[in-house]
Amino acid sequence: MNRPLRHIAVFCGLLVLALMVRGTWIQFVQADALASDKHNRRVVISRFAEPRGNIIVGGKPITDSVEVAGSDFKYKRVFKDGPMYAPITGYSSQAQGTTFLEGVYDELLSGKDKRLFLNRAKDIITGDKPRGGDVITTINEKAQRVAYKSLTDLKANGAVVALEPATGKILAMASTPSYDPSVFSGSSFAEGRKFKELDNDKSKPLNNRATREIYPPGSTFKILTAAAALEHGTVGDINAPSGAPAPYTLPNTRTSVGNDVPNSMCDKVSMKVGMQWSCNNVFLDAAKNVGVDKMRETAEKFGFNKEIFTPVRTTASGYPEKLDKPQTALTGMGQGSLTSTPLQMAMVVAGIANDGKVMNPYMVDELRGPDLSTLEKFAPKEYSQAVSERTAKLVQEMMVNTAENGTAKKALIDGVTVGAKTGTAQHGANVRDERPYAWFVAYAKKGNETPVAVAVFVDPKDMDIPRAEIAGGKLGGPIAKKVMEAVLNR
Repeated sequence: MNRPLRHIAVFCGLLVLALMVRGTWIQFVQADALASDKHNRRVVISRFAEPRGNIIVGGKPITDSVEVAGSDFKYKRVFKDGPMYAPITGYSSQAQGTTFLEGVYDELLSGKDKRLFLNRAKDIITGDKPRGGDVITTINEKAQRVAYKSLTDLKANGAVVALEPATGKILAMASTPSYDPSVFSGSSFAEGRKFKELDNDKSKPLNNRATREIYPPGSTFKILTAAAALEHGTVGDINAPSGAPAPYTLPNTRTSVGNDVPNSMCDKVSMKVGMQWSCNNVFLDAAKNVGVDKMRETAEKFGFNKEIFTPVRTTASGYPEKLDKPQTALTGMGQGSLTSTPLQMAMVVAGIANDGKVMNPYMVDELRGPDLSTLEKFAPKEYSQAVSERTAKLVQEMMVNTAENGTAKKALIDGVTVGAKTGTAQHGANVRDERPYAWFVAYAKKGNETPVAVAVFVDPKDMDIPRAEIAGGKLGGPIAKKVMEAVLNR
């Protein structure tokens, strides 16, 4: 072979070798990245080529898949009672992607989960139409419907979360205003415009107020303040006079804090009476005496300062680290720089109702294959023993007294022991210009069982109601009662 031909042969050999190396690199190293690339239309087409599995509530699917004419994407998602379940399901959109349960379990629902390999192989052999697996939720359909309807009847921006204290199961999670995920589940221009309208809506219907928004919890936080004071020994007897004057002057300041009831009803009263009438002075003084470190420690045992996964990620509620004495005192009544999600306050009341043991909240009971085989079963998990059983039972005693003889009578249910606490939270740079938030937390107890704990949050900014009528007991109490009755099958 002459020299020029030899050079050409070597050059061609190098080109073939480079092609083989590049092909091997793409097939074995970059394969997963290319397959999951959002710009890989072939993968997206494959994802919507088959019906998705379903999200199940009470044994019935609340989702479905329908064929789309004239599109590369053969199937799109539809939702039953979409606005009611949106805080749970999230959305599955050909153009906008997936969120919440639709997002967390997208691989399973779309049939791409590795655990479904045998099912897919079987479908190829039998010729059956493949489909994804199902997500079985812990949601109580009656409680969810009552929670959502109660908020919409009130025409309120708000949220409701109901938990089973002994297990942490989420029984209801409603948020209003809401949206129907079906209206933008496709990829048409009209559906894209609808999503943009929802995204730009000032009422924020796409936001999950139950788990992704934080607010000052107001006087509902007093149950945690009481638990901290009892647990750390700064209060020994809930019936002993507190010595806290009303009105109360914040430490190291001249700022005086009064009460919604006449100060004479709260002056130096016991913690039990203080909770009964929601006396700010008692709990300001209690938080000051406990101190910032122990208050924060107790709050964190109930779930503050940490993201919670249900399995959907939730925003962390906050008990700040650096607080001076007046700021620490303000947290005792749920104000200052303290923040909480409705889910977090549901965890607090559930932990108290469960004798001090806080359970991890979760909304998925089981994952199933398309052949109804169980792929994964979820069991209750303890989050922490936040306070002792003695402390929890003393707080329960105060909450029952508050429901029976104080500000939380709206939640009483005949023949059932109810413990509850109202809350009204000031917020904004100028609290006098902002309408306060209304809160209500409660639990229902039957014998030795506590089937349900509820947190209700209402933002009345768009409601046609006088400011003087905004109160947790009036707005949130009836909702909490209806949700608890739904769980109790009443």
